[in-house]
Amino acid sequence: MSTTFQLDTATSRAHPTPAPMKRLSVPTIRQRKADGHTAEPIVMLTAYTARQAQLLDAHCDLLLVGDSLGQVIYGLPSSVPVTLDMMAAHGAAVVRGSYHAVVIVDMPFGSYEASPAQAFGAAARLLKDTGCAGVKLEGGAAMAETVAFLTARGIPVMGHVGLTPQAVNVLGGYGARGRSQAEADKILADARALADAGAFAIVAEGVVEPLAIAITQAVPCPVIGIGGSAQCDGQVLVTEDMLGMFERVPRFVKRYAEVATTIEEAAARYAQEVRARAFPGVEQTYQPK
Repeated sequence: MSTTFQLDTATSRAHPTPAPMKRLSVPTIRQRKADGHTAEPIVMLTAYTARQAQLLDAHCDLLLVGDSLGQVIYGLPSSVPVTLDMMAAHGAAVVRGSYHAVVIVDMPFGSYEASPAQAFGAAARLLKDTGCAGVKLEGGAAMAETVAFLTARGIPVMGHVGLTPQAVNVLGGYGARGRSQAEADKILADARALADAGAFAIVAEGVVEPLAIAITQAVPCPVIGIGGSAQCDGQVLVTEDMLGMFERVPRFVKRYAEVATTIEEAAARYAQEVRARAFPGVEQTYQPK
């Protein structure tokens, strides 16, 4: 375990306190891939709250504060409306709730595409406001200049190729990418451009398996798959999808629990007890004179 828990008597909630284990670093993650091979696959999950980070931290190498919080937390139709303020608030919460994993925060749509200078301003704010270790941005060769600009100025960058959800309006949906040879060649070139620009890792989302394997073999930095291939250097999932919080999830997601059912059943039992006046009361310790 990377953390111990101490009861906060003011709130009656358990908060993590540092244990001897040192937090992983971006260079540590980058060095996991040596000579084109990652002996121990990299474990990555999304996290949006301090409590969620507490529960995931000991088991993950990376925690991603994804802009998927738009759909998962706020009920938005896509990640496009997510703001920098949202990412900063949730990123700070996840950093506060973790002591072991490297925390990476997504740069939201519109905060980095215009220019490297715009991207630096937004990324610098995220690092300052959250304490995260780095940022993730979507896009391939078109963003290579920005990745190099940020990296040269002390901001670690994780790239993201393949299915890029912020570009859903251009892509026309969330289908698998790389089915045609032309598209596969472009995505592979995008990954190479990001690696050459200094990305310390690259997420390959929603690409067909042969392409995911080709990207993993082609770039020196770790490639983290989501719906790609088990042969990638690591894997990431949206935690709520993995936990069964939603009825519909992408086909590639393995559900490790059915938490939504557990919550519904608990709420139903609670409602039944309240309506039957069977809800236990607080012990009465105060005796009026």
